[in-house]
Amino acid sequence: MQSAISYQSFTRSSPDRYTQQVETMPKNKGKGGKNRKRGKNEADDEKRELVFKEDGQEYAQVLRMLGNGRCEAMCIDGTKRLCHIRGKMHKKVWIAAGDIILVGLRDYQDDKADVILKYMPDEARLLKAYGELPENTRLNEGIVDEEDEGGADDYVEFEDEDIDKI
Repeated sequence: MQSAISYQSFTRSSPDRYTQQVETMPKNKGKGGKNRKRGKNEADDEKRELVFKEDGQEYAQVLRMLGNGRCEAMCIDGTKRLCHIRGKMHKKVWIAAGDIILVGLRDYQDDKADVILKYMPDEARLLKAYGELPENTRLNEGIVDEEDEGGADDYVEFEDEDIDKI
């Protein structure tokens, strides 16, 4: 009885025989490129519920961005803290100087905190209207350093006589 399996013998008639395979590009199994990963921020337009602070949390205003996912913020309780932007917000929620944020305080480090939430400008105005933020909080402007507030060094005033000499 003969078996149904037939065997083919390969001979090396030429040295190129086994290297003449057709090379094809690998199948692309990804979902898209860089622009897809960026996505569209359509969820930002939707109204979200206003989040108030709880125990162990505090409102703060960003003084300056330090890089490496960190910022310096002045908390409402009067303490300047080094804040760490959590990974969920990193490169998704852009924080700039002057923004109002909600920070989680650390039990073991009073001079450091973690950024929990960034308030949109209309939410910050609502917080101020509800009395959560002090009245002297400036919402719309960026933070100006204390050295720059004087302004005396920035401008030189000339008298009419000085201009005639020039």
